[in-house]
Amino acid sequence: MFETQSGRAISAGGPTLVAVTEPAAAAAGTEIPPQVPPPVPPQAAPQVPPQGNRAPATGGPGGGSVVPEGILRRQAQRESAARTYARSLPIVPVRARGLTIEGADGRRYLDCLSGAGTLALGHNHPVVLEAIRGVLDSGAPLHVLDLATPVKDAFTTELFANLPPALATDARIQFCGPAGTDAVEAALKLVRTATGRSGLLAFTGAYHGMSAGALDASGGAPEVRVTRLPYPQDLRCPFGVGGPEGAELSARWTENLLDDPKGGVPAPAGMIVEPVQGEGGVLPAPDAWLRRMREITEARGIPLIADEVQTGVGRTGAFWGVDHAGVVPDVMVLSKAIGGSLPLAVIVYRADLDVWTPGAHAGTFRGNQLAMAAGTATLAFVRENRLAERAAVLGERMLAALQGLACSHPCIGDVRGRGLMIGVELVDPDTGAAAPALAAAVRQECLDRGLIVELGGRHGAVVRLLPPLTLTDEQAAAVLDRLADAIPAAVRRTH
Repeated sequence: MFETQSGRAISAGGPTLVAVTEPAAAAAGTEIPPQVPPPVPPQAAPQVPPQGNRAPATGGPGGGSVVPEGILRRQAQRESAARTYARSLPIVPVRARGLTIEGADGRRYLDCLSGAGTLALGHNHPVVLEAIRGVLDSGAPLHVLDLATPVKDAFTTELFANLPPALATDARIQFCGPAGTDAVEAALKLVRTATGRSGLLAFTGAYHGMSAGALDASGGAPEVRVTRLPYPQDLRCPFGVGGPEGAELSARWTENLLDDPKGGVPAPAGMIVEPVQGEGGVLPAPDAWLRRMREITEARGIPLIADEVQTGVGRTGAFWGVDHAGVVPDVMVLSKAIGGSLPLAVIVYRADLDVWTPGAHAGTFRGNQLAMAAGTATLAFVRENRLAERAAVLGERMLAALQGLACSHPCIGDVRGRGLMIGVELVDPDTGAAAPALAAAVRQECLDRGLIVELGGRHGAVVRLLPPLTLTDEQAAAVLDRLADAIPAAVRRTH
């Protein structure tokens, strides 16, 4: 049984599961020390609001009243058709703290989207706000292109202290611009310049950003100019076997294709891989398979690029996703959490790849001092308080609870993830086919219960949870409680 926050027990249909409400002290050495400022000071909104909780009245930043319907209407009239989250989450956020967002209508929500993984410490964490205020109060310039500053030096020093040691000892860093897709573009340009080759190896289901080059390397590319390799998975294994055997077949396919003189593969400048495919449906790369990819690329002189935009900074239960497999890539693509909620993107790479000429790659907003200060504070807080280890322990408990829930809900085809990067794939119980309509209904039922989740996967049928690393046991129980209520309600809605 899993005891939810409401006291309702979820039958596991099997061995008794460890309750997520188990004290954090049970995870030896992983709880946040008492001296750490709590994510929510006493005067802030509660972190686990009751379902449907509404604040008496909500004002905007200037104190005036806000009419959310008018804001949403004007957004629909004035913003492009490309907007995404705003369509499925018609919320007008006006305040936020930790896990909680408060909308202009007074409702409070538990945010398990976290800016698509950007908010490692949740909304407005005190150490992040203090770092930002420190820069603002110091009179330091806010924008300096690529000039050296104390703020940048502190960020780079903290980042290098957390890199895989074998990379950090001889690494270079390039500040690319505000978004992860900018860093991906820089990584692709880097390896093509360094190797003199133009080909690229990427994987089915991948997502690397929305710019032209990043889209080419992503799974949904309309025109294939990149060699596409099979990414291993269990539920929908391309070889029909899953598990270690499926991963081994994927590795053999890759090796054979690269060594086949008639394989049609242009000489690759690099291989880009996500340690856990996020948008692809929360698919963790098997450790042995990722080590094989490192061996295959190293033996053939192909730089290995690890896209750690979403997996980095403790998200998967290790500081970097590649750490689980003990793999040291040639290039790491970093964004999202490294900016402490502000726009920042970099690539870190082996010094021997650094053959660019001055000005070969640039970007106007690569000198964002506020983002660097917020990033330094975030990286240090995650390291000092062992939040990666905490994410591993809490993530295992949440996965166990969700796997128990799956036993009583045939529409749950798979539960998977790593650390606090969790996915629940919804299927048609009769055919096993992906059920995107049901997943969309679950997302809506979650929203109705004050829980923000997002969808992913090939068919948009995977409910994704990306809570902040500061998530407490009580908050985790509340998240699972609401999701457990939402799934059967969504089944009723779609039948």
